[in-house]
Amino acid sequence: MPLAKALELAQEYDLDLVEVAANARPPVCKLMDYGKFKYESAMKAREARKNQAHTVIKEMKLRPKIDPHDYDTKKGHVVRFLKQGDKVKITIMFRGREQSRPELGYRLLQRLAEDVQDLGFVESNPKQDGRNMIMVLGPHKKKTEAMAEAREAQAARKAERSGASSADAAEEPAEA
Repeated sequence: MPLAKALELAQEYDLDLVEVAANARPPVCKLMDYGKFKYESAMKAREARKNQAHTVIKEMKLRPKIDPHDYDTKKGHVVRFLKQGDKVKITIMFRGREQSRPELGYRLLQRLAEDVQDLGFVESNPKQDGRNMIMVLGPHKKKTEAMAEAREAQAARKAERSGASSADAAEEPAEA
């Protein structure tokens, strides 16, 4: 239809005439509320950003001569990070004479990788970087999957708590 008639129609319905395909012959236009369209597209973009997962690299620092209990504690932190879907950078710091024995650090990193292999994989193999030896572990599951799993577990715990408290409340009047 002619441009003048389309503009007249848009004014009549109190809408905007928006050009959809400028390169088409003839150009394609649409009658719409442009302010509402922009608002809805902004809300969709915000929702997409909200659900987006950020890749985080957590760092765990160890020493070659680490006590077994300290090792277990640090391993627990690594396990927690991998379960949350984060990458973990493990750094072994060498001091003094320890620098002449990098194989101790390498063995420690290999042991840690074997201990957590069901949750993550070695993304970058151990390599010496000055006084430090570095290895990066990546999780098997993506951050979004881990976040969804955590939300489900939290909802289950909440339902369990509310179910237990309502069962207790139901029992009290029966006793009285």
